[in-house]
Amino acid sequence: MHIMYIKVYIKLKKVQINIQIIMRIKTEDKIVQKVLAKMDQRSLIGQKKYGATMMQEIEGQEKDLDRFLVDVQEELMDALLYIEAARRCLTDEIEEVMINRMGIIGQNGNTGKHYEDEFVNNMSPEEISHYVKMSEKADMIKRMEVWVDEPDAKSLENEKAI
Repeated sequence: MHIMYIKVYIKLKKVQINIQIIMRIKTEDKIVQKVLAKMDQRSLIGQKKYGATMMQEIEGQEKDLDRFLVDVQEELMDALLYIEAARRCLTDEIEEVMINRMGIIGQNGNTGKHYEDEFVNNMSPEEISHYVKMSEKADMIKRMEVWVDEPDAKSLENEKAI
């Protein structure tokens, strides 16, 4: 059964009646509840920032369909930028973990071959492809570190010796 509560507020200075409908959220999904709470907070922030609700913007003809579509387009472009930035952060974190792993495996003269075989055998083809790319980046970083440490070691012969 869906239950609604209605609260009525009356301001005496201006004869204005605000009717607020409070809905009882029926879902027990904590994720959905969290998103709905965030949407509610976002709405309050937007009302404070712009001085109106979205419905008021429609009713007052402050925004038309085209303006809402432009807003959606701008938000989606922002979302794409956030996704790309997050992917970059994730790639950097994976790369750092791989470099640290190589350093740990390389301690005590261990080549890590037996770890490598076990590690790779438990991977999907996509994970193996990504792992190879990260390993290639780690090798490139090692070469770059040698070039920084030994400025005269920039020849291909010295790079091959690494």
